[in-house]
Amino acid sequence: MYRNDGFRDLQRQACLRLPAKVPVGRIVYTRHALPAALPVNFCLEADGAVLLRTAAASELACAIDGAVVADEADEADEADEADEADAATHSGWSVVVTGSATVVTDPAEHERLAGTGPRFWLPSPREVFIRIEAELVTGRDLADGSSMYGPGPSF
Repeated sequence: MYRNDGFRDLQRQACLRLPAKVPVGRIVYTRHALPAALPVNFCLEADGAVLLRTAAASELACAIDGAVVADEADEADEADEADEADAATHSGWSVVVTGSATVVTDPAEHERLAGTGPRFWLPSPREVFIRIEAELVTGRDLADGSSMYGPGPSF
């Protein structure tokens, strides 16, 4: 980020708090040697790891197991608090958690996550949890739509 571009870097703790406010994020991974992004529901573990739940035979589960991926969440539609995105005030935030993704194979861990992890939106006969380790956590917010050059445009 460039200094004074209007965005403010967020500290790790803020980055791990904000995504809990939104139900859907985007998983960014490589598909056929090209970048791909899919909307996913997710939740965060206390250590910052991102948890996804999907069908075991899904293309997503097969594509990201063992790969480095990113999970991005933001507030871009409605403003409930001052630090969330608002098109009228040109403010908002975005958080990206990047790390290695692995399918949870431990039966006890799977059982624990079945009660506390993200809910699967489309039931499947065999579901898996995917954990994305929080190896790199970055975030930024645009507090009021202004920079060193003055306020942003009003629409």
